[in-house]
Amino acid sequence: MTAALTLSLAAGPYDRTEPLRDGTVRPEGIDLVYVPLEEPPEAFLRGLAGEFDAFEFSCSLYFSRRAAGDFPFVALPVFPSRMFRHGYAFVREGSGIREPRDLEGKRVGIPEFSQTGLVWLRGILQDDYGVDLRSVVWVVGEANRPGRRSASIAGRPAGEGWKLEAAPEGYSLDRMLVEGLLDAYMGAVRPNSFGVDPRIRRLFPNYREVERAYYRRTGIFPIMHTVVVREELLQRHPWVATSLYKAFCQAKDLAYRRMAHSPSLRYALPWLHADLEEARELFGPDPWPYGLEPNRTVLHTLLRYLREQGLLTGELPLEEAFARVNVFEGQ
Repeated sequence: MTAALTLSLAAGPYDRTEPLRDGTVRPEGIDLVYVPLEEPPEAFLRGLAGEFDAFEFSCSLYFSRRAAGDFPFVALPVFPSRMFRHGYAFVREGSGIREPRDLEGKRVGIPEFSQTGLVWLRGILQDDYGVDLRSVVWVVGEANRPGRRSASIAGRPAGEGWKLEAAPEGYSLDRMLVEGLLDAYMGAVRPNSFGVDPRIRRLFPNYREVERAYYRRTGIFPIMHTVVVREELLQRHPWVATSLYKAFCQAKDLAYRRMAHSPSLRYALPWLHADLEEARELFGPDPWPYGLEPNRTVLHTLLRYLREQGLLTGELPLEEAFARVNVFEGQ
């Protein structure tokens, strides 16, 4: 009997990956060492440093680096993190921002230009509301504490006309927003002042309604992260891609069953079962599909946004961007 291949995988502690962590789902032929990390960016950094065989990774960074060449990882068509982002744009009272087009000419704080959630949000603002992204001054810093991003600008876009600044030393973006040094903030986390300072509000107060309408119109549930594997490992063991993909699908299906069929609330959400019913009505039986075919529109839209925002300069066909998995799509 052939010994199982030991493989390490780092990802966020999601319900849809919990069966992989607790061993309920075991990838065929693999002795999986699952490393749950609270902050996905930690998986990005430690994975790139060589600590893991496979790890959760930013989809925008993956596409950019893969297209540029010399990136030693290849993605599986697995997307552990998806999120609508209309609710993550915040504005300050007195900034003159009443609707999205009012962002033009304003100073907007962001954690980093290449963050996938921001690529989506900027693309939506341009596509759906006609915002001229190059008219905005993008101020790069840490959301709620001064930090390393205040010192430099990561992911600077190619092309002319973009306006980027670094946040001043000692300032978080939240502090700048409160003190009137920024007109708005966008990012993957909320500013600490939201809900505390009544002057800070959402650009889209009815964001859930707006997001539902966006999905009905476009069919897009934005993808944030994928899972990448060492390319040299897949060259030596090509079957690993299929084994991991099937295990991720099985884990997700089990997570759905655990949530829907528990006689009590599995999570501390008072209307969990009502939310599940609403999600099924909107998305169908699988709101979180893996595989290329169910996600072509989403992925092509993200690639377009990356090109338009100066973060992708080469061509990257989807079939070349993802490892081949020998199963029927959605299996």
